[in-house]
Amino acid sequence: MTTQVTSPVRVRATDAADQPERTPELEALYRTFEKQLLIPLWTEIGELMPSQPSSKALPYLWRWQDLLPAAAQAGELVPVGRGGERRAMALANPGLGGRPFATPTLWAAIQYLNPGEDAPVHRHTQNAFRFVVEGEGVWTVVNGDPVAMRRGDFLPQAGWNWHGHHNRSDRAMAWIDGLDIPFQHYTEATFFEFGPDEVETREAPEHSRSERLWAHPGLRPLTHLRPTPSTPLLAYRWEYTDHALSEQLALEADGHAVTVEPGHAAVRYTNPTTGGDVLPTLRTEFHRLAPHTETSPRQETGSSVFQVFDGSGRVTVGAAGWTVERGDLFVVPSWQPLSLATETGMDLFRFTDAPVFERLDLHRSHQEGTQA
Repeated sequence: MTTQVTSPVRVRATDAADQPERTPELEALYRTFEKQLLIPLWTEIGELMPSQPSSKALPYLWRWQDLLPAAAQAGELVPVGRGGERRAMALANPGLGGRPFATPTLWAAIQYLNPGEDAPVHRHTQNAFRFVVEGEGVWTVVNGDPVAMRRGDFLPQAGWNWHGHHNRSDRAMAWIDGLDIPFQHYTEATFFEFGPDEVETREAPEHSRSERLWAHPGLRPLTHLRPTPSTPLLAYRWEYTDHALSEQLALEADGHAVTVEPGHAAVRYTNPTTGGDVLPTLRTEFHRLAPHTETSPRQETGSSVFQVFDGSGRVTVGAAGWTVERGDLFVVPSWQPLSLATETGMDLFRFTDAPVFERLDLHRSHQEGTQA
């Protein structure tokens, strides 16, 4: 039995100078192609193989002062529990056709939890993290290990680990979630599984078990020598990030060339078992610009999402530009030049899809005055 397939495939008309003349014979050939679900490369090559990356995602900015009230209103109107799972509101890039994606490969959302609420336990193959720009009082519990969440903390969550959140405080709390949902959705390789409705939070320790084992710089337990693709450390605390950035700028002031550019300190969160990225598909960094600093425009394949942690400044992405302040989030699409400037100083958290591009040998970058 033969199944007939009706397809919307059409050979596109094009006015390109190197295209063959649209004769009746060629039109008939194109109709044959359409019936057989064939598309000639010569009519599509400009779109499929452009001379440089051309992302459908657009540079875009979301204001924290707008996001937080909307999240608080959702906290009043939308229950959290089975079905919706998380009270999370995804950033939808205006160039991606209404999909809940910040970029073609990256998901970013603001999650909001009221006092006493549980975001129930589940697990999924998507790699994830949480970053806290303000507030405290929520514990994320990963495979039974309670991890405190506080301002400036970065909390990675490798795929296929049980996790839920519980707000033990008397105040609501919001944070940003970052995941590789768009990438895994495109590859059609995702799995998801429900866990308990309630989050086990009898403990609220100052330090999680993962921190007690792994959060000692330069020291690794001899019982865990096998490299793991994702970091076993569940919390990278702000006090260490802040100190590392301050020391870079202090060393620069002493005449040592240790910063990315003059006045621009940066660190990368790493997996202590490999020294590589914390998650297989996501790279996370923190950047600090000293007062009166301006960075050179930089382009790279792949995309990024930034959140301003503190301070204010000017951001230019391609033809777009904004003045940004604490909490604001913005997107840098593939190969769009990015430059930053500040008069008073600015701290930024950044996550990217760079590990995917590097493993596929597709990563490329260019900065003014350097070779691509």
